[in-house]
This record gives sequence, C-alpha cells and structure tokens, in this order.
Amino acid sequence: MSDRAALGRLWVLMGTAFIDMMGLLIVLPLLPFYAKNMGANATTIGLLMAAFSFAQLVTASLWGKLSDRYGRRPVLLSALLASAVGYVIFAYADSIALLFVSRLAQGAGGSMTGVANAYVSDSVAPEDRAKALGWLSAATNLGVMIGPAISALAVTVSPRAPGLVAAALCLANVVSAWRWLPESAQPRREPTAGEPAPRPSVRRALRRVLSHPTLPVSAVIWIYTAGMMAFFAMNAVLALYLGHRFGVTEKTIGWFFTYVGAASIVMRVLVLGPAVRRWGELGVMRLGMLALALGLATIPLPAGIPGFAAVVLLIPIGTALLFPATSSLVSRYAEKAEVGQALGIQQAFGAVSRMVGPVWAGLAFQHLGVSTPFWIGSVLMLLALLFLQRTAAQPVGSAAGAESEVPLETERVSPQ
Repeated sequence: MSDRAALGRLWVLMGTAFIDMMGLLIVLPLLPFYAKNMGANATTIGLLMAAFSFAQLVTASLWGKLSDRYGRRPVLLSALLASAVGYVIFAYADSIALLFVSRLAQGAGGSMTGVANAYVSDSVAPEDRAKALGWLSAATNLGVMIGPAISALAVTVSPRAPGLVAAALCLANVVSAWRWLPESAQPRREPTAGEPAPRPSVRRALRRVLSHPTLPVSAVIWIYTAGMMAFFAMNAVLALYLGHRFGVTEKTIGWFFTYVGAASIVMRVLVLGPAVRRWGELGVMRLGMLALALGLATIPLPAGIPGFAAVVLLIPIGTALLFPATSSLVSRYAEKAEVGQALGIQQAFGAVSRMVGPVWAGLAFQHLGVSTPFWIGSVLMLLALLFLQRTAAQPVGSAAGAESEVPLETERVSPQ
C-alpha cells in the first residue's frame, strides 16, 4: 500500500476514533454524579465503572479474532452501533440497574480499540507504528478534551441531553465509517489440498501470556495491564475526590477532563514521535511509567486547584508515553496472522485491569481514605517499572518450554 493511501486510511480511522471517544466522554464525567443522585456509594460507583471493562473483557478477544477472520471494518461498525445503544439507555436511565445495562453496552462498543490498533498495523509500516498509534491516540484524546466540554453544556439543557447527544454522534460515526473507512486486512489465503488450515488459538495465546510472562509479547501485555489498572482506578474516584476536596459538581467536572485531554493531545502530537526516535519504545515506556507513578503519588498533595492542575499534568504525560508504545510493541512481536488476536488479548487483559482497578479504588476511597487509591496506583506502577527493568536486563524466553524469542532490548523503532 502506498504511503498516501495509508495516510488517508489513518485520517479516516482517527476521525472515527475521535467521534467515538467524544461520545464516551460526554457521559463518563457525569456517571459518578448521576449514580450518587440515585443513592450509590463509592463502592457502587466503582462497580459501575468496572461494568464497562467487564463487557470489554467478554468481547475484546472475540472482536480481535473476528476481525482477523472477517475484516476490521464490519467489527468496527458493530462496535459503534453497540455504543449508540448504550448511550440511549444512559439518557433514559432512572435506576442503578439501568446505569449498569448502559455501561455494559458501552463496554461492548469500547472493545473496538484492539481492532483499531490492528487496522493501524495493517496499514502502516512497522517502523512507523508507534507514531501512527500515537496519532490515533491523539485523536481519541481530542475526543477526551471536547467531549467533557459538550457534556458540561448539554447537562445544563437537560439531564438526558448528554446521552442523546452521544448517541446521535455515534450513529453519525457509523454512517461516516461505512462510507469512508475501507477494509484494511488482507483476505486469508485458502489452504491448498493436503495443507492444514492455520488455527490461531485464543486459548493458547492466553495460556502463553499467563505461563510465560517474560516473553516479549507477554511482558508488554502485563505492563500495559498494570498501567491501565492504575490509570482507571484513578479515573473511578477522581470526580468523587474533586467533589470532596474542591467542591466540583457535575456542571464543572467536564472542564477538568478537557484540561487533561488537551495536555494528552500535545504529548501525542508533538512529543511522542521525537521521544520514540530518541529513546526507542522501551525507553519511552520507562519514562511513561515513571511519570504516571509520580503523578498518582502527588495528586493528593496540593491544597488548591492550581496546585492540582500542575501535578495532574504528569498523568497525560505518562499515559501518552506508555500506552502507544506498548500497543506498537505487541503488534511487532506478534505473528503476522495473529496481530488482531494479540491486540485483542492485550485489550482483554486491559479490560480485566480496568474492571478490577475501579472496584478496589472505590473500596479504598470509601473505607481507607480519599487519597489511598492514588498511592496504591503509584506503587503498582513502580512495581511494573521494576518488572520491566528485570525483564529487559536478561534474555527473554528462558523459561522452560517457552518459545525462542528475542530479548526486549533488541527491538527499537528506526530513528528515521
């Protein structure tokens, strides 16, 4: 595929991801306040946050496998439709039970992340994938920035308006993706007579990640999992923390998300590419993990909003460096015929962490103190950084029975 065609596909995919994330972030900042108004406590709100990731866990690897078999495009369209249904339910939810149903539908739609990353791997040369994934991530973070601002305006019209606006945007996204997003995956070659058909096994791939955590694909997936757990634990209680500490409400929370989203865009568009060329994907991962650990540790320290605004910038810095690099490395280490499946498994592990993190964060917030979830997340990131240091410092794949793989340190992005 020509560079021009690849760039065109990437722009369309970025537009799709932008609108999808904008819809999600229209409703997400409001969820803790809506649930609290219905009588939910911090633990229940953590479970609501986790429901989204539970649905991702159930569907992520399935979507990845289906995208390998039938193509990326139909799976992306199906996921967008599921999200639209979830937003409509959110708009009319009048009970905690309906909020759970809406989160499950949104989570099923949110499983498109792994398929979108696989679309990038189909369309972009390996040496440019981290940069392309960074641009895709920047598009989603533009949605993170704009979505909460729309939310803050829509909620002043009606409590149902944010959900309905998100659903309308999602349906428009389906139409645009149907028209302008071509298929990226190459059709599978049918086996010749007597040739066994390839049978990529989700179960085998999952077992390999669990039993051989120091293999390159496995190690990167575990690091991604730890980062997602710490980040989403923070997200689950951040609105409650800001309300408790600074009096933030559903009418003002959106502006905090907009601020962080703007910082994320700057990082992904202006900083990530040069950083990868300078330090490689592994070096960028280390910096991201350190920034995330420091950010989580210092969030509870400021006594006012200006101080909070300063330290919270470490969070988008950390996530912008960490997550695109991990996705790029997974796509590079995976077998070519199993890239979609490997990225789907990465998303499945991420879904587990996004499910578990909000649960323990809600429990810790309610029973151990409002600052505790942030400090636990910081310790988790430091442990993950130590794991990366130990894994990258020795030959990988030395465990008995493990496949022969190259060490993590030998794979770097070309400086070109």
